[in-house]
Amino acid sequence: MRLFSVVLGLCAFLAQAPALAEHPTDPLSWLGRISTAGQRLNYVGTFMYQSGAHVETSRIAHRVDAGGEFERLEVLDGSPREIIRRGAEVRCVLPDERTVIIDETQGRRAFPARVPVSLTGLAENYRVRKGEVGRVAGLEAQSLVLEPKDDLRYGHVLWADLQSGLLLKSRTVDQRGDVIEQFSFSEVRIGGEVDAALLESRFETGEGWRIVNARGSSMAADSVGWVLDPAVPGYQLSSVVRRPLGRDRGEAVHMVFSDGLAAISVFIEPVGDGAQAGLGPVSSGAINIYKRVLGAHLVTALGEAPEGAVRRFGESIRAEAR
Repeated sequence: MRLFSVVLGLCAFLAQAPALAEHPTDPLSWLGRISTAGQRLNYVGTFMYQSGAHVETSRIAHRVDAGGEFERLEVLDGSPREIIRRGAEVRCVLPDERTVIIDETQGRRAFPARVPVSLTGLAENYRVRKGEVGRVAGLEAQSLVLEPKDDLRYGHVLWADLQSGLLLKSRTVDQRGDVIEQFSFSEVRIGGEVDAALLESRFETGEGWRIVNARGSSMAADSVGWVLDPAVPGYQLSSVVRRPLGRDRGEAVHMVFSDGLAAISVFIEPVGDGAQAGLGPVSSGAINIYKRVLGAHLVTALGEAPEGAVRRFGESIRAEAR
């Protein structure tokens, strides 16, 4: 796996209308409320990420004011990492590598803003129902269950704060109902002021640091030169970006396909040294990766979807006939 594709993809996964005052009655309205709350409310908290035996703790501070949306997410376990958001700009700070990766949001957000604003297609691909009211981080929470209608996407259980709609807990499950990964606040403060100091990086990223500008240029879907054939049911092309790979390495085409909740990225880049290493499927928690060589190009499909779905994207992408 090329470093560019892996780091950019994972940062992207780490890497949308104020919350409703009254509790909605139908589950789709609840999903809209969750989406709104995660991006329009001020909150500060600590949450746990669990995947198998791996457990990780993160701290998040999020503020929205007249200047826009600001967020800082810091991973507290293992190698230090930060995600700093300023409006559309996202900085992934990797202190051990003395590297900062700069990108722009492409619609995919981190917990607790994991549910997109656009809910189009969710009801076509998932059976959505309300579950029980429980408690998470000391708050009353409404649960919502999203059951996939096929084997091309995972199931999800979401718990939202009854008062604000903020997502407090998120669980991803496979077809057997086994937990693949889970995010859950252990403590959270919703509303009120968020000190500016909580939103600033705690690392001095000056001399000796490498700044990687991963921003790309958006492309029209009909000009990209690549198509998904056959299409994968329920997934639609949501964005296409051309990204620089660095000096003398050319560019990568980054296509994102979404079903309204799950998102799968397909990177297409020139074959280089070591391209044959790691071909085929690789998994990390809910994220599956599939890589293959197609002529003079390396194709990498990556997303929070079952291995079979990600493989279909990797195998179905082809150059458009001219």
